[in-house]
Amino acid sequence: MIDIFSYKFMIRAFIAGSIISIIAPLTGSFLVLRRLSQIGDTLSHVALAGVAAGILLGINPTLGSIIVVLLASFGIERLRNTYFRYSEISIAIVMSAGMAVAIILLSLSRSGATNIMNYLFGSIVSVTNTDVLLILTLGIIVVLSIVLLYKELLYITFDEEAAKISGIPVSYINFFFTILVALTVALSMRIVGALLVSALMVIPAAASLRIAQSFKQTIFYAILFSFISVFLGIFLSFYLNLSPGGSIVIVSLIIMGLASLKKR
Repeated sequence: MIDIFSYKFMIRAFIAGSIISIIAPLTGSFLVLRRLSQIGDTLSHVALAGVAAGILLGINPTLGSIIVVLLASFGIERLRNTYFRYSEISIAIVMSAGMAVAIILLSLSRSGATNIMNYLFGSIVSVTNTDVLLILTLGIIVVLSIVLLYKELLYITFDEEAAKISGIPVSYINFFFTILVALTVALSMRIVGALLVSALMVIPAAASLRIAQSFKQTIFYAILFSFISVFLGIFLSFYLNLSPGGSIVIVSLIIMGLASLKKR
């Protein structure tokens, strides 16, 4: 059997995958409990516009996607405040705008259609040292931010109105958390792919809800399930020549199926 760790691109993929397996369910757990899981899906589609812009301008597509999803996070929060009674409108508007821009930019780039496939479905071969450095640096920022704001995020997650009354700056924290979600989406695209990145944020969290008895346990099991899914998915994609994103999500679904068998 081929030694998977004899290839440098596989080592880069495992390093990037390890970080993603932590930050994706970490942010996803808050999104699931706040019933905002569609934000991850929206930003993953918007990130394609950033990838297309990066390809067209000749810069790192991952960096391009980070810039665009950060701008999209501003747009989502702005629209959520404007249509505060119909906050789901912001998600639909931003997703539509992102996909429209991505299609236009891809039509202007001759090589864009080929290169963007790696970002649609994930690619362990194309993970570069720059990607690993970006994922590591911004991943640490995401984790530290959530650790520092854990109490406030927890309070807002379970009772946003009470959090406002108690003096917590809910609007600012919501905005900052949306930025963290945007960064998570942009970083995860390299391994999982834009079409499936929201699944890695939601499915492990959904599986952990079946067996966890506290919110901290929910986060712990979500990260554990995500870690298993990413590593098994990368192994399967390497030895069976499968899409890494699809393999990771299938493993996540199997884990969720097994977790659902447990009686609450």
